[in-house]
Amino acid sequence: MGLFGKSPERNPKEMVNEWSHKLRKEGYNLDRQIRAIQREEDKIKRSLKEAAAKNDKQVCTILAKEIIRSRKAISKIYTSKAHLNSVQMQMKNQLATLRVAGSLQKSTEVMQAMQALLRLPEIAQTMQELSKEMMKAGIIEEMVDETMSNMEDEEEMEEAAQSEVDKVLWELTQGKLGEAPAPPTAVGAPSTSQEGLLDASWRLHWTMECRFNCYNYALC
Repeated sequence: MGLFGKSPERNPKEMVNEWSHKLRKEGYNLDRQIRAIQREEDKIKRSLKEAAAKNDKQVCTILAKEIIRSRKAISKIYTSKAHLNSVQMQMKNQLATLRVAGSLQKSTEVMQAMQALLRLPEIAQTMQELSKEMMKAGIIEEMVDETMSNMEDEEEMEEAAQSEVDKVLWELTQGKLGEAPAPPTAVGAPSTSQEGLLDASWRLHWTMECRFNCYNYALC
């Protein structure tokens, strides 16, 4: 406690380093969640194949929907990892700015990424705490929680369910059930799989890293 009972202002560099540590920790947690979901998906795949061997289409359809949900969940987590990487790179930029300007600067990029991260239930609590600290530090402004996103996701799931179910059934039963996916419209079209999203995440991370290195070089 400082004079007159007021808490002394925290060192900006220490705050940024603490935020970066929490972001890295959440990234590791997301990796563990991805692996856990993938293990469960493997179990569901085995059950689906067993049901297909018994020609139990109803059970196969239920299990196919579970696989679709797990894949969508993994895709969302990979997207969140890309946002985490973006915020981490912005924290490095804040440290560079701090050395030159002596203070932290407001960042639209951080605000947008944090807004997206708040929508992921697995890390929402930590991101909310970080957002409050960043608002106090003047990096971001107060954000509005978008509560409609989950409802929109559920509606999208219902609309796309049947076509995706057919694709999963075709994939896992070697064409015995479901329908073959439509051929790609162009050779070399970008993949929408979770691996493709991870590649996008690393491309974003690499781009931000290059920008940061160029910025530091200019300061030398």
